[in-house]
Amino acid sequence: MGTRDIAETDPKTEQELTSVVQTLLQQIQDKFQIISDQIIGRIDDMSSCMDDLEKNITDLMTQAGVEELEGKNKIPATQEVKVANDLY
Repeated sequence: MGTRDIAETDPKTEQELTSVVQTLLQQIQDKFQIISDQIIGRIDDMSSCMDDLEKNITDLMTQAGVEELEGKNKIPATQEVKVANDLY
């Protein structure tokens, strides 16, 4: 008797196999959803940490007297005065 013969003569076995496969697929889908949710949560946490880090760097730059200039070198304000004095 081949596999096809067993499946045709014993529908209970086929139903049980179908049920087991459906259960396994559902478990895989559930685990995938849990992992996906965890990854998204970690990405959100990382984004929040990066925002905090950026804010802290900006605060430190402000405390150090560094002015943010687009496309130019960033020089502490005290050095800018010294450079200006050296020019005259």
